[in-house]
Amino acid sequence: MGKTKAGSARKSRGRSPAAASPAAAARSLRGKESTWAGKKPAAPRERPGEPPLPPPEFRRFDLGAQRERWVKFQERQRLTCEEAARLLLDTFEYKGLVKHTGGCHCRAIRFEVWASTDLHIFDCNCSICTKKQNRHFIVPASHFKLLKGADNITTYTFNTHCAQHTFCKTCGVQSFYTPRSNPDGYGIAPHCLDEGTMRSTIVEEINGKEWEKAVKEHKTIRSMSKP
Repeated sequence: MGKTKAGSARKSRGRSPAAASPAAAARSLRGKESTWAGKKPAAPRERPGEPPLPPPEFRRFDLGAQRERWVKFQERQRLTCEEAARLLLDTFEYKGLVKHTGGCHCRAIRFEVWASTDLHIFDCNCSICTKKQNRHFIVPASHFKLLKGADNITTYTFNTHCAQHTFCKTCGVQSFYTPRSNPDGYGIAPHCLDEGTMRSTIVEEINGKEWEKAVKEHKTIRSMSKP
């Protein structure tokens, strides 16, 4: 009886995972975890008669009947998914506009801005605009992109501290700033744009010495920073 029970017990221990040593159990689990972690979901398969599947980055979008056309466009233009999407968005959102580039004198600061070829320039006579001859045109923040020089910009504010007068630490040039009249946009210095994209300018004088009254009575200045 004793031998039979012992034999049964030994056989039971051999069959039961619960009776295995902690180290062996851990090794067993680790092996399974690595197997599970290594498994990848099966890639979607092409169906007979359908166009080839797009690259993985496109599969999150439902391109419908335009799928094959989009993939061929990306391949033909040698564009990544992000580059192709940006090209499409720029064409749609900035219709009728051109991409200007510009920056400060020492070129530590460079930017691009989408705006018309015919620019509406404000010539303000407030105390600071008079001192620095701050002629500028206004664009929405979404139309402006700083390409380089974020760490080379310093900012001066005064009075309400709403306007952010940003300029280059090296050469001192203000090529763009955030106007008090349009804190949701940027004021761009037309004389800091690169040549070749500006066709004409219209200059409008604004009475910055009576700033509140001038901005309140102006019919369009506030809307110029709206997309």
